[in-house]
Amino acid sequence: MTTIVKAANAAEFLSLVPRLLGYHPTDSLVLVPFDGARTCGAMRFDLPRDGDEIERLAATFLGLACKIPDADGIAVVAFTSATFADGIPHAGLVRAIETRADACGLRVVDALCVAADAWGSYLTEHGEPRPLAQLGDAAPAFWGDLPEPADDQSAGAELPVIDDDTVGRVADALRSLGDAVTLLCESGARTDRRIDPQALATACVLEDLPRLFERALGWDAEALAPYDAAAMIWCLERPSLRDIAMVGWCGGVVAGDEALEAQLRWEQGAEYPAHLAMVMWGEGDRPEPGRLQSALALTRTLAALCPEPRRAGALAMCGWLSWALGKSTHAALYAGWACEIEPEHGLAEIVASFVGAGHLPEWAFTPARASAT
Repeated sequence: MTTIVKAANAAEFLSLVPRLLGYHPTDSLVLVPFDGARTCGAMRFDLPRDGDEIERLAATFLGLACKIPDADGIAVVAFTSATFADGIPHAGLVRAIETRADACGLRVVDALCVAADAWGSYLTEHGEPRPLAQLGDAAPAFWGDLPEPADDQSAGAELPVIDDDTVGRVADALRSLGDAVTLLCESGARTDRRIDPQALATACVLEDLPRLFERALGWDAEALAPYDAAAMIWCLERPSLRDIAMVGWCGGVVAGDEALEAQLRWEQGAEYPAHLAMVMWGEGDRPEPGRLQSALALTRTLAALCPEPRRAGALAMCGWLSWALGKSTHAALYAGWACEIEPEHGLAEIVASFVGAGHLPEWAFTPARASAT
């Protein structure tokens, strides 16, 4: 996202930052890259804890900012629960970032702090505290169509609330679908339970996974039929099928078909194509954000519908999709919840390691295509 900044002063600019992010950041360092007078979005990082290596963090933060094409400047804003009692908070970190920015040829547009008791600038000699009420008075017209920000960076990660009866129906559908798949796919398999004919029909739908995953993007996440939900949950529990969904949701049904064929060849000993594996690491062409957002809305609902012991697969996919959309805070939450259920869940551990290392998808640094939503 690119926004022309018309802020008359620092207070007005600070009122814009939460709208660029979509939430009010807490205990966060925010970098706002600039291309001339235009912002190139905003990047949020957790503020360092006591003992963290400030120079290393400053290098990491600036390294990510430098990957944004056409960025020639940055604004730095610390949002902190600390106070001005001992001077402007986190001055050491901001000074380190300024030094790195100068070395990288990035101009520092501004460097500001919003603390618990006041706000101020790191660029003034003493960083004099100013009343927080000044920020509340700023209501500039340049907000434009930017949405009202959410409470904080964790807001919106909670799963939808689903009533117990609906969860129970999905659990019954999952159990019946499992029986149907076993009966159809395993030679000599038998079951003493009656299999719902709808479960058999759903098992047949699994024969064309790329098209199932493509259709699923158009489903109403708030009104999923039990067997539709069961089919998706069953797939997301299985890494090989989940990876087909991941590639298809990023690249479309043709890419999904290629991922399915690659998976079958890999199971026979062939090498998995590098250009498909790159998707998991966030490399390659930028996916359409609207597709990923639809997939995330779907998988969040699936996680809520799923019986808790079987929820890890859907949660891990929620984590990856959040990470792919640049929502690392949400990604870490979903990955953590998945690992609480299944401590060694592969995808959840990968997502957690991405977030812990400050690794973002490469497409986060490239402009969205005109058709993106």
